[in-house]
Amino acid sequence: MEWNCHPITGGPISTELRINDRIRVPEVRLVGPNGETVGIVPTDQALKLAQEADLDLVEIAPQGRPPVCKLMDYGKFKYENAQKAREARRNQSNVIIKEMKLRPKIDAHDYETKKGHVVRFLNAGDKVKITIMFRGREQHRPELGFRLLQRLAEDVQELGFVESSPKQDGRNMIMVLGPHKKKADAKVDAEAAKATKMQARADRVAEEAAEREAAHAAGPVAQKKERGRSENLDPEIDA
Repeated sequence: MEWNCHPITGGPISTELRINDRIRVPEVRLVGPNGETVGIVPTDQALKLAQEADLDLVEIAPQGRPPVCKLMDYGKFKYENAQKAREARRNQSNVIIKEMKLRPKIDAHDYETKKGHVVRFLNAGDKVKITIMFRGREQHRPELGFRLLQRLAEDVQELGFVESSPKQDGRNMIMVLGPHKKKADAKVDAEAAKATKMQARADRVAEEAAEREAAHAAGPVAQKKERGRSENLDPEIDA
């Protein structure tokens, strides 16, 4: 005889807390609305206390013996938890890895340009993957790439650190730099710098406008005084 065996799978496990009449145990360890310990009381009595205080009886530690329940405003509790979760997601920073490719015999100008990009990435709170590309006979001189990576790491050590040491990967040598500054902090600094720059520009425009206004107001008076001096210096008038 053959048996047809099918795996039995249950539904998703609920993470919703049990409240009020859904709490079926005979007694609970009760905690008051301000966190004070009431003690072990019959569940019916705990429900009565909740009703009298216009609160909910919420099972916060079902694994306890007996389970721990607290008197609280469950609707307010859920709302505050949702707000905290939303704020945590907003502050969560996505890890972004930028990549910069160099040749082992890079010239000074190109090196400074590439280093500038690395500095910008690290300042923004991003990781940077540095790849040294070897071609032809350069593959037999890995020390050239290693020294170049060491030099770059030393040049940007105030902004980042070597998260993954240089290692050979086929024809390439790879190193990963991590930023000292977190992504969220880098974003705040960038916004602050932008605000400071905009304020400085507004102050400069206001200052230039004030200078133009002052010059315009002083213009006719200066011309009048100049004409007066020229008339007084006229020899025919003195005569």
